[in-house]
Amino acid sequence: MHAAGNDYIYLDCTKEEPPGLPALAVRMSDRYTGVGADGLICLCPSRRADFAMRMFNADGSEGAMCGNGVRCLARFAWDLGLWRGERLRIETRSDVKELYLRVEGGTISNITVDMGPPLSGKTGTIFNSDREYHFTEIYVGNPHAVVLCAAPEGGDLRRLGPAFQRDARFPGGINVELAAVEGPDRLRVRVWERGSGETRSCGTGACAVVAALAGRGLCGREAEVAFPGGSLWVRWDGATGHLFLTGPAVPVFKGVWPDD
Repeated sequence: MHAAGNDYIYLDCTKEEPPGLPALAVRMSDRYTGVGADGLICLCPSRRADFAMRMFNADGSEGAMCGNGVRCLARFAWDLGLWRGERLRIETRSDVKELYLRVEGGTISNITVDMGPPLSGKTGTIFNSDREYHFTEIYVGNPHAVVLCAAPEGGDLRRLGPAFQRDARFPGGINVELAAVEGPDRLRVRVWERGSGETRSCGTGACAVVAALAGRGLCGREAEVAFPGGSLWVRWDGATGHLFLTGPAVPVFKGVWPDD
C-alpha cells in the first residue's frame, strides 16, 4: 500500500507473527531482490486498542510511529474485513492513535489520524558541504529536523540526510525535511527518513513541517503539504493543540505467504 508515494508492505499478524521481522523487513523491502518498499508494517492484536502496529524501516530498525503507515494499516484492517466502524484506535510504540475513516460507497476515500500535540524543540545549525543549514527540531511521534529553503528540489538532501544521522546531537537518528513556503496554506517538501533514506512522502514529517513553520508565523495552521509522491493535509487545532493528518491510503497489490 502507499500513501502519497510512501509505500510499505503490510502483514496480517493478528493470528501469528512470523519470526525474524527485522531481517524479513530488509529482505522484502529491497527494490531489486525483494518486493520493494520503504519498510514493513504488521497488523497485530492489542490489549490497549483495537489493533497494534509494528513498523520496521527498510534497514530493519523498528520505528515508533508512521503517520502514513498507521492510516494505511487502518485501510488494511478494513479491506481484510476485520473492522467496519468509521473510528478505530491503533496502538503504536509512540502511543495510541485515534483514526477517522471517511467511507463513501463502501470504500474508504481518505483517513485522518489524530497525531497529538507536537513537542517543539530547539533550533540549531548543521554544516554540510561547506554550507550552513538552520533547522527546527520537532517531535511528532518521531524526531524531525525541519530546514526552511527556497527550493527543496534543488537541495542536496541525499548528503544532508546522512549528515544529520552522523551528528552526535541525534544519537538515535532523525528525519530531515527541506521545506519551502508556497503560500499560507501550501508547503512543498522533500524528506529523508532515518532507516529508509529519501522517501516520496512522510506523514509525521508533514505534521512536523506545519508545526515548525506555523509556529514561526510562516504559514497557517492548516496547510497542504506537497511531496514528490503527492499531497497530505495537516490541521493544527488551536483548541486542543493536536495535529490532524489527512490523506489517501491506497492498495497497490496483495499476495499470500507461500507454503514452504
